[in-house]
Amino acid sequence: MPARSSTAVWNGDIMSGNGTMKIGSGAWEGPYSFKSRFEDGKGTNPEELIAAAHAGCFSMALSGALTKAGHPPEKIETTAEVALVKEGDGFRIPTIKLKTAVKVAGLDDAKFQEIAKAAKENCPVSKVLAGAEISLDAKLAS
Repeated sequence: MPARSSTAVWNGDIMSGNGTMKIGSGAWEGPYSFKSRFEDGKGTNPEELIAAAHAGCFSMALSGALTKAGHPPEKIETTAEVALVKEGDGFRIPTIKLKTAVKVAGLDDAKFQEIAKAAKENCPVSKVLAGAEISLDAKLAS
């Protein structure tokens, strides 16, 4: 499997500087700044990109697990909320909340919860982010 990469460029000091982040495939490039990360400024931030990666990885892991269990899903919609908090002189990500709604036929909630939990634990992005407490709110959609 190929290694994946992305690039970030930062210009200037932390408070008034700015930068850009670019996905290695070229599919996306966007600005980021102190304000877009710690306030409500325009642009993105590393935590938002982590959330997108986690939501995407989990959705694919869940799709694979459901399909393997004989219940291929019609639709999976996942949101990941990444919390950034000040701790001492720095910052950390203590929690990530995954929330997913899945449209899938022929599956009771107990079995669905079992499969969803296993998908969360086996998602490669969940594994790399294991230093954060990762919660899951999984619901069957009608």
